[in-house]
Parts: sequence; structure tokens; C-alpha cells
Amino acid sequence: MELTGLAFLVAVKPPQGSSTIQETLPEGLLCEPLWIRFNVESLVSDCQIVFIPTMGDQVLTTRLLSEELEVSVKVQREDSGWFSKESLRDAIKSVMDKDSEIGKVVKMNHKKLKETLVSPGFMNGYADKFVESLENIVHNTKPSSRLELNRILYPFFLK
Repeated sequence: MELTGLAFLVAVKPPQGSSTIQETLPEGLLCEPLWIRFNVESLVSDCQIVFIPTMGDQVLTTRLLSEELEVSVKVQREDSGWFSKESLRDAIKSVMDKDSEIGKVVKMNHKKLKETLVSPGFMNGYADKFVESLENIVHNTKPSSRLELNRILYPFFLK
């Protein structure tokens, strides 16, 4: 993280076999105990999101937000499954550097998503349309295409 030359907040947990994160960090690096669970609040902030998924739901959330919606980036892992300090640096810089093409796309998409999520009545209308679509699929009353489902699930990109 030091390689980025940038200031940012990071949420970490102790590696397997360690009781605290402090015992694994280089001397002089300060770290306060912190637990942040990814949630919609991350999407309605102006912060850029960098994922290092380690468990099932994190992998799915990362895939959705980084690959499908392009509102975050994922740290690339080596063939061994580990990630290097350089890949961590590159992921952070890709969203933080104002000249980065990836950063521009992520910031633009994040802004669109944020505007949609905070728009008045969005959550109620979104939930109603989603439930209606699922009922149509279950009762086979209306044919549904993948595009139709995507319009319901990702309305902010398909306006």
C-alpha cells in the first residue's frame, strides 16, 4: 500500500494464524482495529472501492461490482492465489489516479449508481418491479428475456 504514494483508508483482518493485524504489519505502520462490512453505504459515498475477496459472498459481490457494473476494481491474484504488493498498488492507483482510464470509467459508473440509489422512491419502486418480474417468471404470465431482467436489476445503466 505504501507503494501507491497515496493516502487512503483500508479495512483488513488478521491473516490466518495471527491474533492481531498489528503483529503482521511492518514496524511504524499504524493500524487501529476496524471491521467494515461492505454494504450499500459504500456505493452511496464518493469513495472508490478496491476489493480483495476471500470468501464466497465477497467473490460474488466483487464480480458484480467490478465486472458487471464496473463501479469498483479487484486486486489481481497470481496463479498461486496470492496477490503481490505490486498488484495491490496497481489496483489502488487504477481508481485513484485522475488520468487512469479505468478510474474514469469506475468513477462515472459509481456516480450513476449513486445517483440512482439516492433518488427519491428508488428503493420502493425497484423492489416492486423486481417482485413483479419474479412473479411473472414464476407464473409464466409474461415472457422474460435477459435484457428485460437486466433493465429491472440495473436500471441506472439502461436508461
